[in-house]
Amino acid sequence: MAHPVIKFGTDGWRGVIASDFTFDNVRTAAKAIACYLQAQKDDAQKATRGVCIGYDSRFLSHDFAKACAEVLAASGIPVQLAQEITPTPALSYGVHARAAAGGIMITSSHNPAQWNGVKYKAWFGGSGSPSIIAEIESFLGVPPEKASQPAPIEEVDFITPYMEAIEKFADLNLIASSGFKFCIDSMYGAGRELLAGVFQKIGVDHVQIRGHINPLFPGINPEPIEPHIRALGEAVVANKCDAGLCTDGDADRIGATDEHGNFVDPHKIYSVLLSWVLKYKKWPGDVTRAFNTTKMLDRICAEYGRTLHEHGIGFKYVVDYMQKQPIVMGGEESGGIGFQRHLPERDGLLNALLLANVMAEEKKTLGQLVADLQAEYGEHQYGRIDLHIADEIKNSAIARAKQLKAGDTTFSGMPILRIDTLDGVKFYLDNPEAKTKPNAAETWLLLRASGTEPLMRIYSESCSKESVAKLLEAGREFALNG
Repeated sequence: MAHPVIKFGTDGWRGVIASDFTFDNVRTAAKAIACYLQAQKDDAQKATRGVCIGYDSRFLSHDFAKACAEVLAASGIPVQLAQEITPTPALSYGVHARAAAGGIMITSSHNPAQWNGVKYKAWFGGSGSPSIIAEIESFLGVPPEKASQPAPIEEVDFITPYMEAIEKFADLNLIASSGFKFCIDSMYGAGRELLAGVFQKIGVDHVQIRGHINPLFPGINPEPIEPHIRALGEAVVANKCDAGLCTDGDADRIGATDEHGNFVDPHKIYSVLLSWVLKYKKWPGDVTRAFNTTKMLDRICAEYGRTLHEHGIGFKYVVDYMQKQPIVMGGEESGGIGFQRHLPERDGLLNALLLANVMAEEKKTLGQLVADLQAEYGEHQYGRIDLHIADEIKNSAIARAKQLKAGDTTFSGMPILRIDTLDGVKFYLDNPEAKTKPNAAETWLLLRASGTEPLMRIYSESCSKESVAKLLEAGREFALNG
């Protein structure tokens, strides 16, 4: 049933602590999850298999996790509760490895410090599919069946087995022998000390910043993009590192900087990893990408004869594909990239290790790897702006965008060639600059309204940083000047 506050978006429900993210509302969400599990008939999701619960470094995350555990235990569902702050991918790995019915992660990922959230992980160790999330939402406000006596709550270590798994997935010997030096940034979040621990163990030269817990995330949002990642770039230059590796607040997303301190956006990271996987690993399967990600991926897939699937925004769509067919990699714009052969889940820590692996295999710095891709597949530049605007302005802008037709409107002087409305409204544009560059990137502008908050995101990709900046400004003017 509809709930006035709790709404599960692309990856769970988020809210402002003490405003709508309260203990009462968290318990209501936990009760809906309990009802969902009690209603399941298939063996993999039987409530008796229990639920794994983890929490990140945010204010009161541990207490919110305990509240969820108590609700589920009272409903007769056994709980395995993290014994310490845990990355989301470690919790997801625990769900799969322990054959649990599902998992709850208390985190608000990359949101500002005043936010927290509830993510649901399905039995396979990835984000709940849209149909699972819809079914959980249908139980909001419904009391679960009470057990005659509470099920046990057991505290467990999710981190050790997870780290062992990702260390096997990457070639640590190759990284150790590369001679490269790395700077690690966990943005005060749940990834703290984990990558540094691996590098220390195998003797890789490294420095670490923001590796301690601070739920205030001072001066930043724990999101591995500009401007929050600038301190990493500065530390890379100051310490003469070959790359900077960054994870977000719950360590499921990856960010990076090159050896010059320049931000390497998630699109370039995905492209570097995909190119390496198809060239060296040759793992089978198709590739997926979200609607707002770089089209360089399309060109890489074409080069290696792989089918690419474009889907809506949110990692749950990647998971859907991974549940149905062989998918070697899937990813999204915000730095969430996953490998089916490991887990249908995005994983910032694994991807950080794999970036180091690629550098070691290619014997190139991260900046050199990116430059090589730009040379081979054409220059692709990308940008995004977030507009925090009232719902009526946001909704009006999307309604106006949907009324536009190819050929009769321009953005920044560029005529619309075609329009795609898979998730938001994307305009493919006729960019004169593209005709002057070899193998130039397609130029596009995407307007997308958040379904859960007064926010509109505007994305653009083109063949130069200058045209991206112009298009983003044209998108902003369109949205605000209705």
